[in-house]
Amino acid sequence: MENRIKEILTESGVLQSGHFVLTSGKHSEEYMQCAKVFQYPHFTKELSEMIAAKFKNSEVDMVIGPAVGGIILSYQVAESLGVMNVFAEREQGKMTLRRGFGIKEGQRILVVEDVVTTGGSVKEVINLVKSRGAIVVGVACLVDRSSNNKVFEEELYGLYHVNITTYESDSCPLCVKGLPITKPGSRNLVEKESYYERNRKF
Repeated sequence: MENRIKEILTESGVLQSGHFVLTSGKHSEEYMQCAKVFQYPHFTKELSEMIAAKFKNSEVDMVIGPAVGGIILSYQVAESLGVMNVFAEREQGKMTLRRGFGIKEGQRILVVEDVVTTGGSVKEVINLVKSRGAIVVGVACLVDRSSNNKVFEEELYGLYHVNITTYESDSCPLCVKGLPITKPGSRNLVEKESYYERNRKF
């Protein structure tokens, strides 16, 4: 199954290789843009069914995902399980339920996100669910980047586990090689200035 997951993530453009500037400012030769897989409904359905299979005996009543990353995946997992789906979103900086969504006391709820690294947004959703008197039966994600850290009290099930090596911008071996830099999500995609040019003393 792991080989099939990697095949899907590669074919859909999620897994990318090159020379990237990450949001943190660090550099890496790998980058993942999980949202790209959701362009392909057949891939999304296949991956969601894998997640659903893990929790098919957990008596799930509802699936919830944080906006925006967890919306599509949580919906498809809910469809695979044959249960309701809602999503949480931020209002004044706090995760909450809007749009008439509700959670009932005692409901058994699965939390689904696209990527888990530190788990900040998911923790907020977990707390939201518990504040309504419901039960969190587990947490599932497409990509687990938590480095095997126990980020939640609840079980975390990730379909694909990855540890991406990063470098500080002033000691990046990719820069030393003069490889063009891609900054994902930026209109200025390629920074052609090399490590040597940036550190040249005039």
